[in-house]
Amino acid sequence: MSLKESFFNDVYEVVKLVPHGRVTSYGAIALYLGAKSSARMVGWAMNSAHGDPQVPAHRVVNRNGMLTGKHHFETPTAMEERLKQEGVEVKNDKIINFQEIFWDPSKELL
Repeated sequence: MSLKESFFNDVYEVVKLVPHGRVTSYGAIALYLGAKSSARMVGWAMNSAHGDPQVPAHRVVNRNGMLTGKHHFETPTAMEERLKQEGVEVKNDKIINFQEIFWDPSKELL
């Protein structure tokens, strides 16, 4: 397994732990994995995960709560629809009450 594949798998394992109705960010995952400056690589991992129903990629957004990965889903509205099904409020591609529902793996997985 390559280093990239190993990192992607580590990302997927963290994303699988994000609770229903909560969200996290690319940067928070990178920081938790000890790769602080690798938020973009977490994004690449998420782009590759959309075909895996085990990985709730819709729960990963940017640091401001924007649905920046939405164009990698099967439809442009799929990410928002999945979040809304979990009770997450979204308006103009941004999560409402982002700070209240933010799940930080560095704090939650101690």
